Amino acid sequence: MWYMIHGIDRADSLAARQAARPAHLARLQALAEAGRLKLAGPLPAIDAEDPGPAGFTGSLVVAEFDDLAAARAWAEADPYLAAGAYARVDVRPFRPVLP
Repeated sequence: MWYMIHGIDRADSLAARQAARPAHLARLQALAEAGRLKLAGPLPAIDAEDPGPAGFTGSLVVAEFDDLAAARAWAEADPYLAAGAYARVDVRPFRPVLP
């Protein structure tokens, strides 16, 4: 089943995000290579492709896991959470409809 993982950044998370980014991307790449990643990306704090020092408010990942517990375990091991970039992570089932 597909799951939506919404990481919500803490205030002033940009430095922590930048430090943990390589490890965060490596985990996403592994999901992609396994054919389990539907989409992933950051949520800019302002309406701009590159928000600069404004940073991000979080990230969104939609990926396939065996069950909700597995999705939560994967999300709780995210380097952004460990580095303190995320204040919390919300994981919910997701049912793709379109396209």
